[in-house]
Amino acid sequence: MWKFINVTHNHEESLYWIELNRPEAYNAFSDEMMDEIKAALMEAERKKDVRAVIFSGKGKVFASGADIKELKEMSPLEALFPRMQPLYEFIYQYPKPTIAAIDGYALGGGMELAAACDLRIATERSKFGLPESKLGVIPGAGGTQRLVKLIGEAKVKELVYLGDMINGAEAKHIGFINFVVGEAELIDRVVEIAQKVTEKAPMALRFAKQCIQRQADIPQEVGMLLENLSQAYLFSTKDKTEGVTAFIEKRKAIFNGE
Repeated sequence: MWKFINVTHNHEESLYWIELNRPEAYNAFSDEMMDEIKAALMEAERKKDVRAVIFSGKGKVFASGADIKELKEMSPLEALFPRMQPLYEFIYQYPKPTIAAIDGYALGGGMELAAACDLRIATERSKFGLPESKLGVIPGAGGTQRLVKLIGEAKVKELVYLGDMINGAEAKHIGFINFVVGEAELIDRVVEIAQKVTEKAPMALRFAKQCIQRQADIPQEVGMLLENLSQAYLFSTKDKTEGVTAFIEKRKAIFNGE
């Protein structure tokens, strides 16, 4: 049984919450925290009734990035084989929908964690930034790659070169954040959006995610073939039959992920 200290996790109906729990360190990512996040995600993947995973941060910070104390001691070899980058790729490729519920600062690895999620909901007081250049390093968990696909090369260069922060409203304006809400509304809005997601056919969302995320890396004709093959498979599922039948019968579909 895994011992969780640096994160808390909670399974409520179809939702699985993972809360970063190092408020005394502004929810900076230690090696132990990253191990616990991976363990929590694997647990959520095994639970068939979990339809979406939500990330949040304890206290007034979503996540402040890498633990500077650990970063100071990191060798060039360790930097060549980082732990955060493969963890975020695991989150990006995760088969179930992921949602970042962001209140407060999401800096460096915190912004990159949000970028690895499928949907991002932030409060008006949230702050985002990539300040790594102030430490003599660069974003190393998708900030120069995945984030470019989300908000464009020019904006990423601005964030990296200047090291300035942007607020929730600007983050939404540039297409990074899906929804911006007041602090008091965050949890209710996250649950509302997550429940909408969980009402959809799980296999359809899983295949759609793969098609969407692959489109930038493969020729369009290959992407169209992937889309066609995914659709053909979905036509063989019980959920497709249920969805079409429910529509004809004018009732709400009940999907079982089969």
